[in-house]
Amino acid sequence: MKKLFIALSFGLLINPANAHQFSTTTMVIDHPAIQEAPPNAPVLGGYATFSNNGAEDDRLLAIESPAVTKVELHQSVVTDGVARMTPMDDGLAIPAGTSVWLGDDGTHAMFIGPDRRYVAGDEISATLVFEKAGRVEVVFNVEKGTREDIGRTHDGH
Repeated sequence: MKKLFIALSFGLLINPANAHQFSTTTMVIDHPAIQEAPPNAPVLGGYATFSNNGAEDDRLLAIESPAVTKVELHQSVVTDGVARMTPMDDGLAIPAGTSVWLGDDGTHAMFIGPDRRYVAGDEISATLVFEKAGRVEVVFNVEKGTREDIGRTHDGH
């Protein structure tokens, strides 16, 4: 029984889905991830789950990273059968007491002008800028997979 407990504990420690979380007193940022892109791609798509444990609504205003020229928050909108990306000038709303996946409803972070090719297993440092929670240093893991596969919490969200 002791060996089983040790094996299970070790498995939990090395599981990146469990270890890849950042937080402030009110905001939990779970599994920030960037989708691996083809060689020479000029942009990378970023995703994460935000849980606002505070009593006030908050908002992700910006993402900054030294690994890219700039980061923009976007939403893909389909109008008359044509998909267009529009900037989220007001940021991403994260109501008090809720979790929001940056990936729902076509939302994503667009990492523009990466300084090199990033492949699965790489990490990209970034600073998230919230209206109330302030600045939070995080690391985005680069992962293979579709938008639906990456950046989500792994607890059923």
